[in-house]
Amino acid sequence: MLDPTTIPSADPTGPFKGTVYQMISEMGTFAQFVLLILLILSVISWAITFHKIFLYRKVNSETGRFLSIFRRRRSLKEVYLSCVSLRGTPLSRMLEAGFKDLEEIGRTEKNPHKEREAPLVVEFGSGQKKDRIDVIRMTLERVGSEEISRLEKSVVFLATTGNISPFFGLLGTVWGIMDSFASIGVRGSASLAVVAPGIAEALIATVVGLAVAIPAVMAYNFFNNQLKVYSTQVDNFTLEFLSAVKKENLVE
Repeated sequence: MLDPTTIPSADPTGPFKGTVYQMISEMGTFAQFVLLILLILSVISWAITFHKIFLYRKVNSETGRFLSIFRRRRSLKEVYLSCVSLRGTPLSRMLEAGFKDLEEIGRTEKNPHKEREAPLVVEFGSGQKKDRIDVIRMTLERVGSEEISRLEKSVVFLATTGNISPFFGLLGTVWGIMDSFASIGVRGSASLAVVAPGIAEALIATVVGLAVAIPAVMAYNFFNNQLKVYSTQVDNFTLEFLSAVKKENLVE
């Protein structure tokens, strides 16, 4: 039976000291540079993630209120006055842009001396109905696209981080293994004390790369799904607004 007193103890001053902080501090310059890049990517990704979570929460809340008011309207003018202040939802800007087109069309339909008396919601002549509806449709689609682009801003960085972080981790892994083989060649020994520092660098780089990539990919998928929902809401609101315009203004 082995005597426990004869088992050699680990040297606390050796090259492999055990704690992650100590291993990182003893890494080579290149490996630390790789970890620094991953750290920067992680910080930016988490900042974008938290910002988008609060932003989309506000969008969801105000969009729900907006649609509730819009679908219970008695007139477009009433819903315009009630909903234009809900600036957190992309539908608010679409409503505002649509009404600006209505006002402009109304001014062209009125005599110059009655221009100031032109109502916000106007009646159109039947001969040019389709052209005017197409103008309003194009305005709504343009503003809706701009709003989706605004909500999508910076989300692509999460996809980029998710794609490149594992490769940075792999780069650090390969470098750590190369360092281990170099140590074997220099010292002429393949003992654990010789290869442990390089293997530790490799494993840490791999773990950090995955730790940065996984949350970024999850956040990107979640936000991308939300953007699809917003895009559908924008398309549906375009149809709802045009339908309301036809019912209230274009029916002869």
